[in-house]
Amino acid sequence: MARKSGDERRAEIVEATLALADEVGPDRLSVEQVATRVGLTQPAIFKHFSTKQALWNAVGAFVGRRLEGTWSRALEASTDPVEQLRALVHAQLRLIRTLPAIPALLFSRELQAGDQGLRRTFLGFMHRFHTVLTGVLAVGAAQGRFRSGLDAPRAGYLILTLIQGVAMRWSLGGRDFDLVAEGEQLLEVALHGLLAVEEAA
Repeated sequence: MARKSGDERRAEIVEATLALADEVGPDRLSVEQVATRVGLTQPAIFKHFSTKQALWNAVGAFVGRRLEGTWSRALEASTDPVEQLRALVHAQLRLIRTLPAIPALLFSRELQAGDQGLRRTFLGFMHRFHTVLTGVLAVGAAQGRFRSGLDAPRAGYLILTLIQGVAMRWSLGGRDFDLVAEGEQLLEVALHGLLAVEEAA
């Protein structure tokens, strides 16, 4: 078997950390557990990531790349703002379903009171997604697709809160419903209040 490169090994460690964060919780996760999962010793892990914080930072960067790519592809799928909004919500929910540790990380002690760098990283993701949502809503309002006088930034927070709320309900409830389908149905309810009158009719 070919020896894995440093980049391949680091990617494996990051993905194992995310999987374990989902299984045991971010606050209970140890480097020893990660080492066991990937078949390495703890010292070997620290050859790739000098501290546990460095590992969490790499996890944050990995999640960020996935998020940014997801948003870009959703925006490229259509030029219509309403369809772009639907695509963004769909893509975000699908990513959360694929990486279910994301909701756990957002409300973990590791993020809230532990690693301030990781907290800033995830807060940055949230701000960037809000900016993307606000831009789509503003363009749609200018084109007459959304209601006249729409407060795009607050509407962006409404959509962001919708995604976070359904994701947390899914996570806390044992994932006993279809996250993507439920989120899309909630979005349609929200859209009824956002669309221009002739669009909502």
